[in-house]
Amino acid sequence: MQDSRENAQRLPGVSLPDEVAVTSNINQAVEADVLLMAVPMQKLRDALQEHASALAGKTLVACCKGIELSSGLGPISVIQQTIPSARPALLTGPSFADDIARGLPTALTLACADEALGRKLQEELTTANLRLYRTSDVIGAELGGALKNVMAIGCGAAIGAGLGDSARAALMTRGFAEMQRFALMRGARPDTLMGLSGLGDLVLTCSSELSRNYRFGLSLGRNIQFDSHTTVEGVATARAMTEIATTEGLDMPISTTVADLSSGAYSVAQAIQTLLNRPLKEE
Repeated sequence: MQDSRENAQRLPGVSLPDEVAVTSNINQAVEADVLLMAVPMQKLRDALQEHASALAGKTLVACCKGIELSSGLGPISVIQQTIPSARPALLTGPSFADDIARGLPTALTLACADEALGRKLQEELTTANLRLYRTSDVIGAELGGALKNVMAIGCGAAIGAGLGDSARAALMTRGFAEMQRFALMRGARPDTLMGLSGLGDLVLTCSSELSRNYRFGLSLGRNIQFDSHTTVEGVATARAMTEIATTEGLDMPISTTVADLSSGAYSVAQAIQTLLNRPLKEE
């Protein structure tokens, strides 16, 4: 990558900016005070533990979305637990790597409990084409970005099975209601889920094949093989979300169905019948 100035595997055709140096030397990387942790959610803790001494005291901005299966925690909580001296933040919201890499206009949420640090990061990370909105509600931002992946799998499965756009709209709407119930139970602010890290990310992820989670759902609906090397955060998040909801007595039918569908416990036909046969209720 350093020689070719391109990540041919992940972002083919996009030249790396001249200011970006590629290195496998963690000591060289941590010369910066602010580090973006672009690591899959289920691998974040391992990466932090492996480089704990080098990352101590640094500002660590998580770029992953999900709930850790082993602990039920989001990325900021994992950073705080693993490297207590680090200053954590989260970058989340409706975006595809290819759009950002090509300089297309994008708006994201920067979540940081330390408001002074949040303002500083907002100024440092905002670019001409990347606009950041700041929030101190890290729980809401974490959960919005995590839970929309679960709904994207469900919407992809619906479209893949030929159920139509009306079914997708229903899943998005009722799925968003589940996201709000879960997030409020965990202490999030209601307005956070209405923003970029919740509703905005949900709309994007449930409607584009650029979304890995949506593509995974499509493969389930079409009963075709999916690339096992592709990261699909929503699978583990659905499992973690369902386990927490069961413990808390929270009704999460779409999330539970997606977890069963992703694990192979349900076929798409069984998943559809499970949701359609639920008791009628007020909205």
